[in-house]
Amino acid sequence: MLALKRIVTVAVMVYLLLALLFLLLPAVRGSVASLGGSGSVVDDERNFFYVLSFVGVVVLALHLITENIDSSVLRRTVGQQDSKINELKAKLYDVHQPTTVATTGPAVSYPTAVSAAERDQLPPQAPPASPTTY
Repeated sequence: MLALKRIVTVAVMVYLLLALLFLLLPAVRGSVASLGGSGSVVDDERNFFYVLSFVGVVVLALHLITENIDSSVLRRTVGQQDSKINELKAKLYDVHQPTTVATTGPAVSYPTAVSAAERDQLPPQAPPASPTTY
């Protein structure tokens, strides 16, 4: 696809150079237009510009088609790569998750009365010292 896109791009550039040559140099335009051989200069140049514009439309359409095809192929490729990246991330996440063992007890341990009493028991403290007076 890339080769076709490059070929079409080169064809568009060559066409633009030839069109500029014919438009900017009347002697070249007159000599190329007289190759039609109708005899009338006006008819020859009219036919020449008709053919030049028709070829321009065809080249432009070909260029637009190849650009759109290339763009859609690139979007599809990026989408496939994104989905592959997401799959790999999911696998990596699954590997790093710790395995859980099923227990018969509750998932959360609640405090019992004994543990609360042990926690709330304070060691005996000395009475606070009275402030010094002067």
